[in-house]
Amino acid sequence: MSEHDDDAVAIPITRRMPKAPIEEIAGRRLKPATLMMGHGYDPVLSEGALKPPIFLTSTFAFENAAAGKRFFEGITGKRPGGADGLVYSRFNGPNQEILEDRLSIWDEAEDALVFSSGMSAIATVLLAHVNQGDVIVHSGPLYAATETLINKILGRFGVTFLDFPAGAAPGEVAVMLEQAKQQAAANGGKVALIYLESPANPTNALVDIEGVADARQQVFGDDGAPPIAIDNTFLGPLWQQPLKHGADIVIYSLTKYVGGHSDLVAGGVLGSKAYMDPIRAIRNTIGTICDPNTAWMLMRSLETLELRMTRASENAEKVCAFLRDHPKVEGLGYLGFIENESQKDIYERHCSGAGSTFSVFIKGGEAEAFRFLDTMKIAKLAVSLGGTETLASLPAAMTHLSVPDERKAALGITDNLVRISIGVEDPDDLIADFDQALAAV
Repeated sequence: MSEHDDDAVAIPITRRMPKAPIEEIAGRRLKPATLMMGHGYDPVLSEGALKPPIFLTSTFAFENAAAGKRFFEGITGKRPGGADGLVYSRFNGPNQEILEDRLSIWDEAEDALVFSSGMSAIATVLLAHVNQGDVIVHSGPLYAATETLINKILGRFGVTFLDFPAGAAPGEVAVMLEQAKQQAAANGGKVALIYLESPANPTNALVDIEGVADARQQVFGDDGAPPIAIDNTFLGPLWQQPLKHGADIVIYSLTKYVGGHSDLVAGGVLGSKAYMDPIRAIRNTIGTICDPNTAWMLMRSLETLELRMTRASENAEKVCAFLRDHPKVEGLGYLGFIENESQKDIYERHCSGAGSTFSVFIKGGEAEAFRFLDTMKIAKLAVSLGGTETLASLPAAMTHLSVPDERKAALGITDNLVRISIGVEDPDDLIADFDQALAAV
């Protein structure tokens, strides 16, 4: 056997960090804010660079042919456990993998995946679970594009849905799940997924995740129970960790608080490897992975996530204290001032903070709400949320315009509901801005 033959059958090399990650000191587990500064990255791998470089490459060289084979066995699912190394940028990359490691920390998830947008994350999760004849059960309201995807797009391929109000009691959810089982059986399918959004966009209505998990157990037991997926964008990852309350899959628009600077679009999905592997397989096929530059920007943003979300939340509490008693405000959908006892109970069990996105109901209708929005000077009139700047929009006329009027009415998305996302500006300046804008109503 020649020297070259020896190389051809060499033991596959897997990429590993030269140094083991430091996750605790003297028995003290390090907090997420600390781990964001370096977890998942060893400077030795990149010429000593303190921060990870942006890896702008479409493909990666294998150490030997056996390594290439092993990596592809993991990528294609022929061997369980996923890829042991880097293959091709549609599948994985250094920036994406470091980002996924760091994202997992906040929710204490076993695994994470990043995507090109929040909607590509949601679409990939759905495609990983549904087949023709299946039924999706979801809370309402949902982000309008999510409702469109479930109803109009998946509906073209024989997938149907049933929905329940965000604040539904576990017994009501159980009834809906029983109905879904019957509907799925009639269609020759299964109940594929329970999909939640909490707090709901744009009403801030909370879903009882534990109650939904209890209802699922009641209806399905341990046999063929559908996973529970939840969009945790409004409060996560700082103020709510749904995996601790019965959810199986957590979804984020990383565009929002995690990105936090209104300069990128991305999505994330977290959970156990058992749930992530099928989603990863679909992502590998259709190419919905986040690009390296965006992943690098998200790593930068994670370093200040706790600071930004904390400041914005403190600002929101001060602004809402002002708005609550204003004569031109007829209602406030802010989690810090919940009056409904059922919603307050969910908040106290599931949430550790009220966040900084809320709804304010201006006295009047669309005309008054438009006047309020058009008069703002600091707050920006724009959709999205979770950025360093304060944003305001009118969902009924903007993000949820495509939702049928009767459904908007049923969900409480009225013409005078203004969605506010508070930023990190000086809170007294924001209050002055809202005061002068309300004076124009």
